[in-house]
Amino acid sequence: MKIRVQNEAFDLGAEVDAIRAGRTDIGAIASFVGLARDMNEGSGVAAMTLEHYPGMTEKALLALAEEAATRWTLLDITLIHRVGRLLPGDPIVLVAVASSHRGEAFAACEFIMDYLKTRAPFWKKEETPEGERWVDARTSDDDAAARWTQS
Repeated sequence: MKIRVQNEAFDLGAEVDAIRAGRTDIGAIASFVGLARDMNEGSGVAAMTLEHYPGMTEKALLALAEEAATRWTLLDITLIHRVGRLLPGDPIVLVAVASSHRGEAFAACEFIMDYLKTRAPFWKKEETPEGERWVDARTSDDDAAARWTQS
């Protein structure tokens, strides 16, 4: 299990290769890469800055990954989230989940991403033509996470 919070960009291919290295028991790797957009809430976005609470953020991400590992039979998880100033098109987050079968890998990847948006202590500030603004949590993110608690 690999959990990282970093300023530097990550290499999706290298991260997947690291998961696969020396393994023949993996039948599926599902991944999600989130990218910075140039538009949000009807305004252009020139850049955004992601801030976090060091130490606390890594613990929250680890707890998410560990929870996924209790719900599904997983072989490995990589969760990388960037912080700092990002430009449109820059990768922000990587969730990669390995399992013996695709269904569990897909479900765990989606679960981690849905909860990451609501449980992880990140703060996002956008640079727009109107000035800088802090981005509020979205109801749709809460709804996505809530579906995992329903029976």
